[in-house]
Amino acid sequence: MDTPALIDLDTWPRREHFAHYRRRVPCTYSMTVEVDVTEFTAALRRSPRKSYVAQVWALATVVNRHEEFRMCLTESGDPAVWPVAHPAFTVFNAERETFACVWTPYDADFGAFHEAAAPLLAEHAHATEFFPQGPPPPNAFDVSSLPWRSFTGFNLNIRDGYDHLAPIFTLGRYVEREGRVLLPLAVQVHHAAADGFHTARLVNELETLAADPSAWLG
Repeated sequence: MDTPALIDLDTWPRREHFAHYRRRVPCTYSMTVEVDVTEFTAALRRSPRKSYVAQVWALATVVNRHEEFRMCLTESGDPAVWPVAHPAFTVFNAERETFACVWTPYDADFGAFHEAAAPLLAEHAHATEFFPQGPPPPNAFDVSSLPWRSFTGFNLNIRDGYDHLAPIFTLGRYVEREGRVLLPLAVQVHHAAADGFHTARLVNELETLAADPSAWLG
């Protein structure tokens, strides 16, 4: 069982920022970007690996590089960091026009992660329960996909969401422009956990990962 590690508030550079955006001005923000995935999609066309699983793994990889995207609150309300964050992602039931939420333990090896995650898409394609595996673990973060439409803006309005420090990702439909393939991505972030700098770095690292799929796609 993963256990979050308490943050040492006496030495934490973000102590004042965290307090400000948790108590004085509690807020979340969203950033919508287009990620260049030209090399990523080209590699996947030559591979039997599933694009959605690869997207989820890439997001989980950059999330797990940075403590600010693995943050949570203890029962006493103190900030802590999970040692690992696992992706929970949506599976669409076309017949019912509903979706289920499934999750897979994060594995830094893409092949091992794909082997565990890909069967869930088929297994739960006709799920009638929201959480067919049971509730996701507390150290999960959410990924959803809207493959039917690209978008240039997407925002979640979460009532009483100021205790939710994990990022939330929404993926859109690929769009081609000037010979490049772009992936719409919306990132919802709690300002107490991360600033624009941190979110921009995460997106930049995701784009770098997508630019060199030969290093991990197999």
